[in-house]
Amino acid sequence: MTTTLSQQTREKLKGVSTATLCTALFKRGLRNQFIQDVRPLSPKRTNMVGQAFTLRYIPAREDLNTLDVFRNPEHPQRAAVERCPPGAVLIMDSRRNARAASAGSILVSRLQVRGVAGVVTDGGFRDSPEIAGLDIPAYHHRPSAPTNLTLHQAIEINVPIGCGDVPVFPGDVVVGDNEGVVVIPLHLAEEIAAEAVEMTAYEDFVTEEVLGGATIIGLYPATSEAPREKFAEWRKKNNR
Repeated sequence: MTTTLSQQTREKLKGVSTATLCTALFKRGLRNQFIQDVRPLSPKRTNMVGQAFTLRYIPAREDLNTLDVFRNPEHPQRAAVERCPPGAVLIMDSRRNARAASAGSILVSRLQVRGVAGVVTDGGFRDSPEIAGLDIPAYHHRPSAPTNLTLHQAIEINVPIGCGDVPVFPGDVVVGDNEGVVVIPLHLAEEIAAEAVEMTAYEDFVTEEVLGGATIIGLYPATSEAPREKFAEWRKKNNR
């Protein structure tokens, strides 16, 4: 079984929507892959795509979660920022709790410089205006100024987590667009990407037809041969 996302599949996933990916996953019985209540801090021109590198928070225990923990180079939050591989996505289980930050602009800037593909939390980021201005795609629930130490205790990295009610396993493929984030099991990524490219081409054709006055009946979905033939002509003309 493959353990690495191919560059070809990565490029395909950069050009399809999370909506289309959710439909392709639904066809395979996967209904809970879109991370709930997580949004981009700022729009980006291309999708975030990378394999998951995870960080898990638990509720903070006050005697163990003081500022002194940051002196430890093996502190899980710090370790995650320094060990997340280039091209991967750092994805955090913050218990869907945005009352304290999951990270701030300095840590996210470090991820950007290290070549990480993106960062996701089901909690919140502090310094959110600064993070929004970075090139790295970042997704959270809402801004949150208090330090993570207030409520979150970083406990371990690169283990299975839940993020926005979605199970995320290390190595899963994480795709984010300007709508949100979807998680694809790695073993399905290649076939999902190929199908999504095909679906996107047909949906672009349908959009042109509908904007030109066509009815969706028989067209979307294609339930007769006529739209399929017209799509084949459109595809040839548009090199799709």
